[in-house]
Amino acid sequence: MSLPASAPPPPPPTPPSPGATAGDLLELIRSGRATTRGELGRVTGLSRTAVSARLTSLVAAGLVLEGEEESATGGRPASTLVLDRDAGLVLAVAVGRSRSQMSVCALDGTELASVSHDQEVGLGPDVLMPVVAGHLARMLADLGRAGDEVRGIGMSLAGTVDRDRGVSVDSPALSGWDGVPLAPYLREVADAPLVVDNDCNVMAASERDGHLIDHDDVLVLKASTGLGLGIVAGGQLVRGHRGAAGELGHVKVPAAAGLPCRCGDTGCLEAVAGGWALVERLRESGREVHHVRDLVAQAVIGHGEARAIVRESGRRVGEALAATVTVLNPRAVVVGGDMAGAFDTFAAGLRDTLFPGTTALAGRDLQVLPATYGERAGLVGCVRLVLDEVLSPRAVDALLARP
Repeated sequence: MSLPASAPPPPPPTPPSPGATAGDLLELIRSGRATTRGELGRVTGLSRTAVSARLTSLVAAGLVLEGEEESATGGRPASTLVLDRDAGLVLAVAVGRSRSQMSVCALDGTELASVSHDQEVGLGPDVLMPVVAGHLARMLADLGRAGDEVRGIGMSLAGTVDRDRGVSVDSPALSGWDGVPLAPYLREVADAPLVVDNDCNVMAASERDGHLIDHDDVLVLKASTGLGLGIVAGGQLVRGHRGAAGELGHVKVPAAAGLPCRCGDTGCLEAVAGGWALVERLRESGREVHHVRDLVAQAVIGHGEARAIVRESGRRVGEALAATVTVLNPRAVVVGGDMAGAFDTFAAGLRDTLFPGTTALAGRDLQVLPATYGERAGLVGCVRLVLDEVLSPRAVDALLARP
């Protein structure tokens, strides 16, 4: 049958990709880019025999389910391929200065159980990590699941992280954690790979199912006890040479000249805009405030002084952030962390100084947006990072190669 004259010519066939592995096929299925055998063949250029062989190994490993959908044309229905969400579990741990969150999730990221634990500020890993392990073990037991079903654990920490070693290397917020291996604390819960990253990077990863669907260039601002950035450029997370990219809170600003920072230096942005500094200032003036969450809660209910403090914090952050926006030209600044609980107030202050401080071109299309997952962003990002690791083509192919 000939095509109408106005129809575009059919696309050229995809060149063969003999290197496409079973792991590559699972990645295509997970992402939804190819969900039938025919689509896998068209996307990869593999023959039907090669696609079938790779799928056979994925099905045998319990990673892929194959069902049937009715054909819209009345012909033979195409088999639909999906990741088997019940083929294992992943655990997520978001460690904060005064609160830690933990969850158990299926392989498609669906949360099966979660818990939040408030802790004393300044606890070391020898005290806190056994508590974390206990919560994870109890959630698994309550679900009737075993540790050997866990395929990976994702964890976020404040400050710079050495991902290869799975340790914190520079965290003013977590005293006593630097250089301490964390995997051994969790080994009795599950002997699974541990993926550790900075809390701002994890928050940025959570936006893959949020603002990053529409925008490839985004700065994800965590404004909480501390201040930091997750930087996404061209759709890729930017960590920097030593994983220290995004330490906005320790940029030197004139307003903080001479003021001590918790990092041991003076003049840092955090000393005038970080949640810990605001709380200290309020407590010194006799206010009953224990955490930045208390300040935000007061701002939300309309307390005038609290609103003014939150907005002023936004202004200070906007001043420091303007240079980064000018250099990187993001499409959006996404605000998360505790300050995002009073988003309108904080963002108003941020806009006051951010837009006048950047170039007209960098600010022309710039948006300031709330984080998609709010206070759950840490857990969502941890799950995303660990799934990307344990279900990566490399990891899946290594699993299938085991005798």
